[in-house]
Amino acid sequence: MFKKLRIQFISIVMASVAIVLAIVFAGICVTEYQRSANEVNEALAAAINRAAERSPRFDDGFGMGGMMRMLEDEALEGLDDLDDLEEHADRFDDKFNGPRIGGRGDKQRSTVPVAVYTLTSSSTFTIASGYTTASIDSDVLQVAAERVSAVEEGSGTFSDLGLHYQKRIAGDTTYVAFADTANTDGWKSLALTLGIAALATLLVFFAIAFALSNWALKPVREAWDSQRQFVADASHDLKTPLTVILANSSILLKHPDHTIASESQWIESTQIEAQQMQGLVNEMLELAQVEAGEKVNVVKEKIDFSDLVDGATLLFDSMALERNCRYECDVEEGLSVMGNSQQLHKMVSTLVENAFKYVDENGTIEVILQRSGRNALLSVRNSGSSIPPEDLPHIFDRFYRTDKARTSGAGGFGLGLAIAREVARSHGGDITCTSSADEGTTFTATLPLA
Repeated sequence: MFKKLRIQFISIVMASVAIVLAIVFAGICVTEYQRSANEVNEALAAAINRAAERSPRFDDGFGMGGMMRMLEDEALEGLDDLDDLEEHADRFDDKFNGPRIGGRGDKQRSTVPVAVYTLTSSSTFTIASGYTTASIDSDVLQVAAERVSAVEEGSGTFSDLGLHYQKRIAGDTTYVAFADTANTDGWKSLALTLGIAALATLLVFFAIAFALSNWALKPVREAWDSQRQFVADASHDLKTPLTVILANSSILLKHPDHTIASESQWIESTQIEAQQMQGLVNEMLELAQVEAGEKVNVVKEKIDFSDLVDGATLLFDSMALERNCRYECDVEEGLSVMGNSQQLHKMVSTLVENAFKYVDENGTIEVILQRSGRNALLSVRNSGSSIPPEDLPHIFDRFYRTDKARTSGAGGFGLGLAIAREVARSHGGDITCTSSADEGTTFTATLPLA
């Protein structure tokens, strides 16, 4: 079962990490694609703007054609490249001050190579000199011209041609700008890098989840083992009285003509075993209720804990005389706690009763209640044989037994200390135990003061 739980734990962790990484990395890739697409669209628009700003005719009738003729006549000769041509065109533009629709474009060439064309009615392209920073193969250009002629004004992509385009009509002129789709393919290499990073991250998380799975499932394993041990111990303690009751019943059935008086020993034995079973079942039910916090009609109120301890310890004076041991109680007055008096009385009685069970002959039992900071500290010590160190961590376990010498003749079901500790914890405190050959065994209950 725990192997399946471990696999489920690791699977849930890995699935959660994978989903988070997929969402985050997909978001990064989409953002990168949108950024590059916006950059391409801006570059296409800027190239068309620069070309279109010089094409309309101004008030003096001097348009793009006149400008180009002027460039050809005055300065075309000797210009080595497109940069010189564009710079010369800008110098000419500075000499002519006319109205501008949409404002002047950026004079700096975009980092995205762009090919700008004017489209004729016959679906042929004429390059817009001075604004083109890229070239296109003639066969690709021919297909692109046919497709652009058939689409409306706007932007789009010809994936099979590897081109982004933007089409705009300015007056009688149609401008088309192209950019390579490679400018927006950067997300693919980014996705590959992120995919490798995601794989490495998943491997790291798998190692972490694998290492932590045992630690994460440790409380479940302990609870399961405790529950299984509880059932086994309870079954063992119930088995003996049930066996006795069945044996007594069998004897009684063999002598149906006998009187009750003649068979009284078997009837009394049956009653004793039934009462023992009832006590065990009641303690099991009480422990379950305390642990689950389901005690019926439990009302917590301010309680004079000093008076409660005085009253609980007073009941054991006769037992001290019977056991011929020294019984000392030192209770500080005026200590109050918030809690349920019935449960707290049960806790104190259990600790004192446990001390009497294991005190040595003519030994000593000390009960001390005192203030310790903001807590009430109740210590119950008995002299006698100490609890082995290996048994101390389990002393509050349900049905736990130490060696036979310590439990022989003590009675009980091994649930008293477990119930006492759960009562203390349900009241915001706890119970601890120390034991040594010199000091004896001491149980210390700590409860917050009201």
